[in-house]
Amino acid sequence: MIDTSQNETPLRGSAANSRRAELIVFAVIAAFIWPVVAVGVVGGYGFLVWMSQLILGPPGPPGA
Repeated sequence: MIDTSQNETPLRGSAANSRRAELIVFAVIAAFIWPVVAVGVVGGYGFLVWMSQLILGPPGPPGA
C-alpha cells in the first residue's frame, strides 16, 4: 500500500503560500506602483501642456 498523505501536504502548503504571495504582490501593485504610475501620467501630461504653451503661446483668440 502506498501512503499518499505525504504527497498531499506539500501541495496544500505551497498553494497557500502561492495564494499569500499573490495577495502580497497585488497589494504592492495596488498600493504603491499604480499610484506612482498615475501621478507620473498626470504630471507628464501637465508638463506637456506647459511646454506646448511656452512654444505655441497660451490658448485663446489670437491678438487678445
